[in-house]
Amino acid sequence: MKTRITFLVFYFLLMSAHSQTLIVKDKQTNEPIEWATVYNETQKLFVTTNAKGQADISDFKNVEIIQIRSLGYKVVELSYEALKSATFIVYLSPSNLNLNEVVVSAARWKQASNNVPQKIASISPRQIALQNPQTAADLLSISGKVYVQKSQQGGGSPMIRGFATNRLLYTIDGVRMNTAIFRGGNVQNVINLDPFATENTEVLFGPGSVIYGSDAIGGVMSFQTLVPELSLDDNPLVVGKAVTRYSSANKEKTGHFDINIGWKKWALVTSFTSWNFDHLRQGSHGPDEYVKPYYVQRIDSTDQVITQDDPLLQIPTAYSQINFMQKLRFKPNKKWDFQYGFHFSETSTYGRYDRHNRMKNGTSRYAEWNYGPQKWLMNNLTIQHTANNDAFDRMTLRFAQQNFVESRIDRSLNSTERNITAENVDAYSVNVDFIKNVKAKHTLYYGIEYILNDVTSTGEVVDISTNVTTNGASRYPESTWQSMAVYINDQFKLSDKITLQGGLRYNQFVLQSDFSNNLDFYPFPFKSANINDGALTGSLGVVYRPSQSWVFSSNFGTAFRSPNVDDIGKVFDSEPGAVTVPNPSLEAEYAYNLDVSVAKVFAEVLKIDLTGYYTILQNAMVRRPYQLNGQDSINYQGELSEVEAIQNAAVANVYGIQAGLEIKIPAGFTFSSQLNYQIGEEELDDGTVSPSRHAAPMFGVSRLTYNVNKLSLQFYINYQARRDFEDMAVEEQGKDEIYAKDENGNNYSPSWYTINVKGMYQISDHFSVSAGLENITDQRYRSYSSGISAPGRNFVMSIKANF
Repeated sequence: MKTRITFLVFYFLLMSAHSQTLIVKDKQTNEPIEWATVYNETQKLFVTTNAKGQADISDFKNVEIIQIRSLGYKVVELSYEALKSATFIVYLSPSNLNLNEVVVSAARWKQASNNVPQKIASISPRQIALQNPQTAADLLSISGKVYVQKSQQGGGSPMIRGFATNRLLYTIDGVRMNTAIFRGGNVQNVINLDPFATENTEVLFGPGSVIYGSDAIGGVMSFQTLVPELSLDDNPLVVGKAVTRYSSANKEKTGHFDINIGWKKWALVTSFTSWNFDHLRQGSHGPDEYVKPYYVQRIDSTDQVITQDDPLLQIPTAYSQINFMQKLRFKPNKKWDFQYGFHFSETSTYGRYDRHNRMKNGTSRYAEWNYGPQKWLMNNLTIQHTANNDAFDRMTLRFAQQNFVESRIDRSLNSTERNITAENVDAYSVNVDFIKNVKAKHTLYYGIEYILNDVTSTGEVVDISTNVTTNGASRYPESTWQSMAVYINDQFKLSDKITLQGGLRYNQFVLQSDFSNNLDFYPFPFKSANINDGALTGSLGVVYRPSQSWVFSSNFGTAFRSPNVDDIGKVFDSEPGAVTVPNPSLEAEYAYNLDVSVAKVFAEVLKIDLTGYYTILQNAMVRRPYQLNGQDSINYQGELSEVEAIQNAAVANVYGIQAGLEIKIPAGFTFSSQLNYQIGEEELDDGTVSPSRHAAPMFGVSRLTYNVNKLSLQFYINYQARRDFEDMAVEEQGKDEIYAKDENGNNYSPSWYTINVKGMYQISDHFSVSAGLENITDQRYRSYSSGISAPGRNFVMSIKANF
């Protein structure tokens, strides 16, 4: 009898333990849904499902409102008891008509998006799998809200709301990726990231300086890589995937593999990807100015201009890349969670195609203009602690060390001198972030941050005829850049329908530069530059939800960008006949932004969202004519060049509209469209106004999607409006190498569209295949401000194996 009682007690305890594991599945396919979020707003409880759709919800016991959601699915809201009655299995129905998601980028902690006054776009793994982006830059464009410029195939520089480069911020796993040498020109660092190893991507639009500090003026792009998943039972959790892909336009050959092994307290995930891209072929129908039917090759110690067999090939654009990630997780109990991550990325040398298009005396200006191998390494230790004490409910501590290596290699046609500049940045950061629920209505988010960048820059000149190397001018001075900050953000639930959110941040930044490494090459009237200054930024927003189908929001926010090493100390040729020199007297620039948004769902059939914004950038750092030792021109690399420098010399205004439409059509069809219209204006020295360089023309995407059982099909059109010569930034008007010519012989950016189709089919539980035909009509086009044409007609095929 005693044995039976013991057995029954053990049985019920076992059943109770199993009942705390929730399983989330797709209602159509019955497949488990990975990365679904189980969330309670009041207690700020959240967990995510693993590859088997499982999540441990033991902390949710007796909770009345539990929301289960995943991007692209309809939200399910149940109590713990209701889940228990459903045997802890929940089915989600595919739907994009949601006004509420779980987001991280707004405060570094998971929040319901209908409590966030800023606009945030999320890109799910499901969208990534269907679209098959080649790079992380292409991944961002999936949203239809981020414009991407390219100067070469190995790159991609996002533009958001009229801002780009060092006025946007990148984070990966919560760690700042921007460095002290992020430039005002187009940056390519986003390709360091691996789309295959990305679990979730968010884009926060507008100022984010309260949480993220300097550079977060136009927006924040937040990438979360794969998180090691623990096992919820006694058996190890072993899951992963292998992917191979081919694309015809650049003969892409890509392979990826990742594996997760999880036990109850320990877990690890390993990821590796290899890309190989040949020269990119552009389309056959479009402006003739985009065709460069030659390339330069050195044969028998002589530079020769070779006529291409295929004039539509863009040579040189070929490159390769590898990415490796290793993560380790230890969760000894519910209060502590330790995660270590190692990331490494390296590209081959690749040509900057727009510079290869430059002409001089009727022939190619350069024999070589390449970026050397771009390397990125990160070590990241994240410690999460749950305490529920007077100071905080949860704390996250992040230590990160990053190393960035990049170089530039150029040689003029028929010259024997090869110029090489190389940069190395060691970046260290510490972030401590807290969350605290104060009674029932206040949630405080606060923290501190310290960042140090150590910049080393060298230059050399190699005589390729003798292999003799001599010292050359470096691109930057030897420098350090530091940032120290404290912030607080309060979310106040005024009522069930109204949420207020406001925050403040104080940031001290220190820059020290030593120009001794370049005094032998340039007659600078100074030897060093020092900046020690502070910035105070804030935000205040409101969200009003009169019903489940309406959301109104508005946010006023300020942001800043402190001068970095690229601003204060760079020497480079900005355009033919002009050279940019250091300016040690720069100050921070400040942005003031107002957003107003409204979203409405009609009868679970139609969703409309509309956002209007206006941003004023004051004390803007812009490139303007300058004098060096009283001279307005100097000799630079053998050419008399006008002197320019970055200066606090302008006020810029950017305003625009972001509009979205989604319609659920019977029989599994959905139509969606995203449209972005922005206007940017920048003050010039003479008091006149010029269009802003980084305010892209109107652009968007429209999609017709069909989902049924294991099949997904999508027909979509990408498009961009025309940008006429008189509507281009003054600094863009003279760039003959990247633009087409209008009827008057002036540079302009033509309108364009592409027609595309993609499909994905789940062959079995372990295998899926996806394929697509991009740019079906073989258009020859360039995204605005791009120095390389986009792919012509492109067939893409990928096979994925899950285990």
